[in-house]
Amino acid sequence: MGNNKAAACVLLLVLCGLLAADTAAAAGCDAGGLSPCVGAIMLGGAVTPGCCARLRAQRACLCQYARDPAYRGYVNSPRAQSVVAACGLPRPKC
Repeated sequence: MGNNKAAACVLLLVLCGLLAADTAAAAGCDAGGLSPCVGAIMLGGAVTPGCCARLRAQRACLCQYARDPAYRGYVNSPRAQSVVAACGLPRPKC
C-alpha cells in the first residue's frame, strides 16, 4: 500500500512539472484576455476596439490557441477569422 502511495506521489510530481513547463512556455498567453471578442466570435456581434487591442496584444498566441483542443474550434471558426480580419490583422499561419 505504501509503494502505491509513493508511486502516485512521484507521478503527481512529474505531471506537475510537465504542466509547469507548459505554462512557462505559454507565459503571456491568456485566452481569458480575449473575452472582449467573445460576442463577435460566438454571436457574430460587433467587433470592438477593445477586442482588436486584445487580439493585437496576443497575436503571437493565436497559433497556440489554434492547436489547443479547448480553443481550436473557436479560433479556427469563420467568425473568428472575420474578427481577425476586421481588426486589420493578417490571418495566422500556423
